[in-house]
Amino acid sequence: MLRKRQVHLDFHTSEHVPVGNNFSKEQFQQALKLGHVDSITVFSKCHHGWSYHPTEANEMHPQLRFDLLGAQLEACKEIGVNAPVYISAGYDEKDFVRHPEWRYKRSPDKADTEEYENEVHFHLLCFNTAYLDALCAQIEEVMVKYNPCGIFLDIISPKVCYCEKCIADMKVMGLDINNEADREKFARITFYKYVNATNAAVRKHSDTATIFHNSGHIPKGDHNFINSNTHLELESLPTGGWGYDHFPLSAAYVRTLGNKEYLGMTGKFHHSWGEFGGFKHPNALIYETSLSIANGAGCSIGDQMHPLSEMNLATYGLIGKAYSLVEEKEPWLKGAVNIADIAVLSAEATTGNRDVKADIGANRMLLETNRIYNFIDETANFADYKLIILPDVAGISEETAQKLKIFIDNGGKVISSGKSLVDNGKFIIDIGAEYIGENEFSPTYLIPCYETVNGKTEYVMRCNSYLFDCNDCETVAQMQNPYFNRTLAHFCSHAHTPNNPEQTFKGAVIKGNVAYIGWDIFTAYAEHGHICFKELFSAIVEKLIGDDFTVNVDIPDKAVVTYTEQKDFSRNILHLLYAHTTLRGKSTEVIEDTVPLYSVKCSVKSDKKPDEVYLAPSGETIDFTYDGTFVNFTVPKVDIHQMVVISK
Repeated sequence: MLRKRQVHLDFHTSEHVPVGNNFSKEQFQQALKLGHVDSITVFSKCHHGWSYHPTEANEMHPQLRFDLLGAQLEACKEIGVNAPVYISAGYDEKDFVRHPEWRYKRSPDKADTEEYENEVHFHLLCFNTAYLDALCAQIEEVMVKYNPCGIFLDIISPKVCYCEKCIADMKVMGLDINNEADREKFARITFYKYVNATNAAVRKHSDTATIFHNSGHIPKGDHNFINSNTHLELESLPTGGWGYDHFPLSAAYVRTLGNKEYLGMTGKFHHSWGEFGGFKHPNALIYETSLSIANGAGCSIGDQMHPLSEMNLATYGLIGKAYSLVEEKEPWLKGAVNIADIAVLSAEATTGNRDVKADIGANRMLLETNRIYNFIDETANFADYKLIILPDVAGISEETAQKLKIFIDNGGKVISSGKSLVDNGKFIIDIGAEYIGENEFSPTYLIPCYETVNGKTEYVMRCNSYLFDCNDCETVAQMQNPYFNRTLAHFCSHAHTPNNPEQTFKGAVIKGNVAYIGWDIFTAYAEHGHICFKELFSAIVEKLIGDDFTVNVDIPDKAVVTYTEQKDFSRNILHLLYAHTTLRGKSTEVIEDTVPLYSVKCSVKSDKKPDEVYLAPSGETIDFTYDGTFVNFTVPKVDIHQMVVISK
């Protein structure tokens, strides 16, 4: 079982600085104890290409005078801390200089390639060259010499390469370098050549070592990649550009993959990787680790050790403030499985496009409306959910369409938007509507048929819209076009043309168990965040599910709500998290001061009256009532994170 209080220790160190002069086994152990750390990923080879131990397969850092990796492993073993070993697998700056024939070339254009090769950053090598053999030899050397509990390989992903070897091999295989599909096909062939070779290098010497290939993203629906790893580590540094809503989205998919354990990887840095002297506020790290465990993950916190190899005790004091709390909560995490009412059939999984925005918008709406949900791909069991959301984009298979029909016929609810159920100009399952086509006008206007915070009026919808016809259905929202699209020939006002009230269309409808929204509402919410998008979504969800939600919590939109079950302990745990974020500098989202919430009213569906309801880890019992369907209680205080245990 993965340990839940991990550190990912970076050590990317130039040959121009001294290395290891201040390392002390006792000081290293002191830092880990201070940080309440139970596993730390230490380093064999960094992005600069140097090894930090005696080596025949590579070259030891020229300023290192002893076996630093061996000393770290020994220090960890003495105090019972796990120590997987890091090996840089995509970058190797030393060999980039020494072996031009191994270089990854991002473009056939010579000037573009020269620009890339002269930029001041780490450079990639191509796995379709003899570099892969050198890398596998380095992995095997570590396995033989140190027998580590795991190997972490960084940073990798399928990439189109224009090096001479790739072009020649594509020609032999009958693939055209000028064809995008052929280029992408060969990129995946090369990637899995790397995966299979490096996994074999580990397995040749250990049946039990963990293996993780880090690409900075877990691709939804790519089971070949997912199953190439023994576990998953969800890299998500909120202040490093990912944002605080990224990890919940990634975790909401990964936790549906059965018995695949996973970690949430954040960092102690103010910004992101590679930062010396950067610290976030302890409240931020407490929130981020709490967010991990509430979403079913263990925790990993990124650090970078100074080249002199003395651990920074301020860093481990910071980490300890978060991990001491995680340690107290661990009894309520063991074997816990997240429960969800709603599933989003991931747009990334159905299209293969990781840049699609619809998933982001759906995730934000569900987070902000405090619903319990998962993201799924087409292999999931739809019957596990009350409602499935199909966000905006086309691409689901015929087999999945049949699964959806069965799901609907058995009482399951579906929300479709945009083109998510459209193929060849028709809806691919009967949703009680006829698809007419994409609307030529943009933006359009929404007129709600439900209560809104600003009342019934016309709301601008800055996104693609679609025309359809539906008889004998409930109209949830209507649509109006502008008088004309904004062009050089005719425009009105500063931004867009006002609505034309002379003609009104159906904009969102419900028929039976299916709702259809004629806008790319989720993509639009990711890009613009208008409250009218979320109000429409919420109104439809509430009409479809009614009083059948598993969890209802009266809590602000910035809060996070998750619900888990520990079957072995006959109990459920309600996780409530709240912290407000603030933008600092140009775009860094930080957590500093926190404001507790008081008297949070909660209602949780239960098939029986619980034995007790109490707060964890304090053990304080709280009063509750049971009405035959719902357990009702009030949580006295939520200070960043509060677990409420419903014991059966």
